Amino acid sequence: MTDVNRVNIIGRLTRDITSDERSFAYLPNGTARANVSIAVNRSRKNGEQWVDEVSYFDVTIWGKTAENLKPYLQKGKQIAVDGYLRQDRWEKDGQKNSRIVIIAENVQLLGGRAENGGGYDQPSGGFAPKFQPRQNSPMGNSSMNSSMNAPMMDDISYGGETGFPEDIPF
Repeated sequence: MTDVNRVNIIGRLTRDITSDERSFAYLPNGTARANVSIAVNRSRKNGEQWVDEVSYFDVTIWGKTAENLKPYLQKGKQIAVDGYLRQDRWEKDGQKNSRIVIIAENVQLLGGRAENGGGYDQPSGGFAPKFQPRQNSPMGNSSMNSSMNAPMMDDISYGGETGFPEDIPF
């Protein structure tokens, strides 16, 4: 039986990626590796007062993902990481050590350009896209594939009265 080792986490980078080898490097086989640390804030109630707790996590990003994200990994940038946990063990001066690292399989940059100068803009006007069903969809067709469920570019409206009567709450 296989166990489950899966992590989804959103936090802010605690430092910039620099050119020092501990932060970003290429292995002898040419694979890129980026080591980052993220801070994750959590609020909890302690009596009548809310208290913020911060946890820090080390994350390793490999390959093309590390190369492509390097210019955007700046202190304070919010990222979402999907991956798994790995325990590193070593011995130094007779002392056994270990640490848990998140190995990123998917990384998303969050936030917009107004935040730290990186990321992505929202569409002009600040409207979130609304999806509307196709008028001519063949619902009775038994050979439907998954691409029919995906919205097409002409199915998206930015702020008009087309689409669903209520806003999508996210």
